[in-house]
Amino acid sequence: MSAPISDPDEALRVLLEGNARFVAGSPEHPNQDAGRRAALAPGQKPFAVLFGCSDSRLAAEIIFDQGLGDLFVVRTAGHVTGVEALGSVEYGVAVLDCPLVVVLGHDSCGAVAAALDSLEGRLPGGFVRDVVERVTPSVLSARAAGIEEPEAIVDEHIRQTVDLLLERSQLLASRVAEGRLAVVGLSYRLHDGRARTVAARGIG
Repeated sequence: MSAPISDPDEALRVLLEGNARFVAGSPEHPNQDAGRRAALAPGQKPFAVLFGCSDSRLAAEIIFDQGLGDLFVVRTAGHVTGVEALGSVEYGVAVLDCPLVVVLGHDSCGAVAAALDSLEGRLPGGFVRDVVERVTPSVLSARAAGIEEPEAIVDEHIRQTVDLLLERSQLLASRVAEGRLAVVGLSYRLHDGRARTVAARGIG
């Protein structure tokens, strides 16, 4: 097993190189064999926390061409940040010592679309409403800045989520300040599979 990745910049490079292989149609499918499974049985050492939208088209290990034990994945609809999600992200950093947290959003996001609908008075029922209410501040922030295009609103929601993680978690903020952690927002395009950076805290 290769040495664990501890540098935030290297972790992001490895992740984006994997995405480039996926986009090009030449994935390596690393760390997916019986040997890797056996090696991980005593414990895990992922190199990144992936906090992403639950959308079925955003399977993290596939779109970043990673394998078992590489990513600590936390997913909620619209990557909304409740206490359980925040605690899970902190676990990946504090206990598993991941040097990178990625917030992964995507175009054609149903949660963002529902938040836009809610501003027109079309509110969903049940607990879906709670998800929409947590996305709505990002939509309002985008509109206040004159942003109307849906994909640009998604980017704003990703940036807002990155900032929210750092505002709510002293652990994450302190590790970024110490240079031990980066928190990066990536926006994924469903059509071509490319992930592009829209926010970065603690890189470089």
